[in-house]
Amino acid sequence: MKVLRILVVEDDANIGILLAEMLAGMGHEVCAVEATEAGAVGAAIRLKPDLMIVDVSLGDESGVSAVAEILRNGVVPHVFMSATRVRVPSADAIVLQKPFKESELIQAMERVLGRATAL
Repeated sequence: MKVLRILVVEDDANIGILLAEMLAGMGHEVCAVEATEAGAVGAAIRLKPDLMIVDVSLGDESGVSAVAEILRNGVVPHVFMSATRVRVPSADAIVLQKPFKESELIQAMERVLGRATAL
């Protein structure tokens, strides 16, 4: 897998840091870690990441809503993550169940990037 610029959207600071470290350890560049819908949308528009990894629930806000807003400006491959079973707007959305292993993250990233290149 090529080196990716990844936007992490996670409202738990500790999880955001750990995920960013995991991705950096895999050789990727984490261009930002955002904790809110507005922060995620702004960072995605400004930084144009190759991939987003987005928590479904951002406290009282929604990672799903943030992704919907971001996608209005163009396609950005994304993986959702959640600590609970959730419904996402698309049946083919890729959702990682927290906690997850690095191998599961890699597999999810490969799946979503494979779809993006097939478009």
